Amino acid sequence: MDIKEKVAYIKGLTDGLKLNESDDTVKVLKAVIDLLEDVSDEITDLGELYDELSMQVDEIDQDLSIVEDDLYDAEEDEDDFDDFDENSEYYEVVCPKCGDEICVSEDILIEGSIDCPNCGKNLEFDFSSLSADDINDSEEN
Repeated sequence: MDIKEKVAYIKGLTDGLKLNESDDTVKVLKAVIDLLEDVSDEITDLGELYDELSMQVDEIDQDLSIVEDDLYDAEEDEDDFDDFDENSEYYEVVCPKCGDEICVSEDILIEGSIDCPNCGKNLEFDFSSLSADDINDSEEN
């Protein structure tokens, strides 16, 4: 039984008693019951508003979660630059599939391949056709 039902039950009890309407005590009792009805209506309205507000807060929480995920992913991407070694040499490679320019370290070139971060194509580096003179010439420049 909710609060509105309880107030209606009390009002029904007092109506069933067939009290003398001119008695001051009865007038006070009826005024208190009317007040209880108003209070129960307000409480019911507040409960409905609370439920609506609670749903809106849940939606905001979900939206905020998405923003936080995007923000933390961006921060993790920035952390990728922590591996940058200023003493290593870096070379610019252009992906033949998407045209994206990628900076790769000498270590990656020596490994022989890397996947393009933009399109995923495997880029292979083959230095077998270079002679020792070609390598020495590139080091002098």
